[in-house]
Amino acid sequence: MEAVIGEDGVARCPWAAAPGLLRDYHDAEWGRGVTGEAAWFERLSLEAFQSGLSWAVVLRKRPAFRAAFAGFDADVVAGFDDVDRDRLLADAGIVRNRAKIEATIANAAAVRELRAEGGLEVHVRAAAPSSWTPVRDTDELPTTCPESVALARDLKRRGFRFVGPTTLHALFEALGLVEAHLVGCFRSPHAPVGAPAAVAP
Repeated sequence: MEAVIGEDGVARCPWAAAPGLLRDYHDAEWGRGVTGEAAWFERLSLEAFQSGLSWAVVLRKRPAFRAAFAGFDADVVAGFDDVDRDRLLADAGIVRNRAKIEATIANAAAVRELRAEGGLEVHVRAAAPSSWTPVRDTDELPTTCPESVALARDLKRRGFRFVGPTTLHALFEALGLVEAHLVGCFRSPHAPVGAPAAVAP
């Protein structure tokens, strides 16, 4: 499916065609970088929690995730104990998946270890593709790439969990390390000149 023109006259990726949470995320955040370790750890964690679920579910629960995981402060999360695990499993505001909760705690410790090599952001950026081909149709969008496969292997070796090639490719897209906005979308750098632009929420 190609970019869809919404009721506001703006062309967007199809999953963001209708007004609401997904559109707001698409217009204001998706494909843009973030700053700081906590922000990178949050994005990695949410992509892992999204596995097998709708991204809309994760977005709706994001405030609760932030509260439950101490703003994704890796130092704090790495120190979570059994009491914290029980608290998280009982928290209806987040995705109560034991394996994903355990993975987030383990990943926090792994994030701390990466600081000695420049940190999570530096590591992921260095692993991202150096180039990619813009696409017009969602059917042309890859769900993995050689770089996400390699990064998944590397991060698992370092103790990270729930960091498969698909999850990491989605992370590349979310952070703008891979251009996933369709060519017809107003957010694409290849959007037609003079195309209507949305006002960020």
